Amino acid sequence: MTLTFDCLKNLVTDDTVAIRGTATLEPAGGPGDKIFPPTHVVDGKDKNTAGAKYAFETRRIGGHDVKCVLIDSVQSQANRMEEALEGLWGEKKIALPVVSVDFSSVAPEVGRVTSLSAPHRIADALLRDSLLNGQLFRLSEIGKSFTYASTKNATALFKVCPTGLVFGLWDSTGPKRDRGVKVQRAIVSEIVGINAVAGSKTSSRIDPAQLVNAAAVLYRKRLEAGELLTWTYNESEAERGPVGNEPEVPLKWGAKRDGDKWKQGEGKLTSANHSNIPPTIDSLGGGVTIDEARHTVVLSLASLRRLGFTTGAEEARTVLAALGLLAVFAAESRGHDLRSRCLLVPKKGASLKLEAVSRDGSTTPVDLDLAGAIALYNEAVGRLPDVVKFEKAAGEALAELTPSPKLAHLVKKSRELVATDADDGDG
Repeated sequence: MTLTFDCLKNLVTDDTVAIRGTATLEPAGGPGDKIFPPTHVVDGKDKNTAGAKYAFETRRIGGHDVKCVLIDSVQSQANRMEEALEGLWGEKKIALPVVSVDFSSVAPEVGRVTSLSAPHRIADALLRDSLLNGQLFRLSEIGKSFTYASTKNATALFKVCPTGLVFGLWDSTGPKRDRGVKVQRAIVSEIVGINAVAGSKTSSRIDPAQLVNAAAVLYRKRLEAGELLTWTYNESEAERGPVGNEPEVPLKWGAKRDGDKWKQGEGKLTSANHSNIPPTIDSLGGGVTIDEARHTVVLSLASLRRLGFTTGAEEARTVLAALGLLAVFAAESRGHDLRSRCLLVPKKGASLKLEAVSRDGSTTPVDLDLAGAIALYNEAVGRLPDVVKFEKAAGEALAELTPSPKLAHLVKKSRELVATDADDGDG
């Protein structure tokens, strides 16, 4: 079926359970080329196992146990889809309620953070601790409207953050704490590598200047006001601090804070990216080879039907379904360049295809592409009743926030600590 507005509305209101899609991907370099999944902290008994940094698991495929590896998680895929939606919104191709906070005055490299890019969407702490017209965002009319929203009456949340109703939301830090509005994901997307085998990675560095470690011992330079962290070979210029049982010693380059003391650094030229680095082998995070990668997408229409609205429920749910489909195609149009050395492309004839799944298990192919998804979404938005209609035009923010003084202070202080390599408290 060609997915028109009327067709989608019928799917949302009848007994169709979901719209799902699958694609078969392979490394851009071709079959057998190595790819690099996301890495995770390694500890415990697996710390010496090849590929231990990756999320391997056994899945049941075709009646057999198959070793698989997670290539892109549900959370990561959601972030990619929201980023793609933000791109369409910024290009003024779609109207979408978006709240943004501008950090340009305290962190130009951060710029704007929006309810599409913040990890917890409209409930994120960066928005919570910002100001709208000098008032804490939570105390504004917009803030109050979603604070007291619920899945039984999602009207207010739909008008300020419809993506929260599609990708999920838990307002756990609001006035209601862990009893704040909680919305399950209506869309799930994941990429998994099939028949995965861990590999090894080698690394080395040849210094063209032929510097050698024996040339000097490097120290952390004692900083003057306004200076950034750097090294010195002059011990008299070194920063000093307590190491072990010694109350004050020159701190070598690479020294790190360890509670109220320091863990001494090696002071080698290699720790400052000088001199040669001998070849090494990394088997914990050395990439993987796979037979293929499977991209699976499921948009739950059953989940959307559980959302209540004061009026215009069918139209609102149709917009949410169209938004989920648009997010899928917007992200797919950007390609699957997931991270360094992890570019995937569809196998010939196996690009993403959708189908509607009815309650009895029967399926109907769905014909849609990015241009069609944009048109479908815009038509659905245009048919919203006035009570749930979006207030702003395409590319226009619903609200522009500024960081509160206390949040601005944290941002500035964090950057100062990073610039001086001071203890950031995250260890």
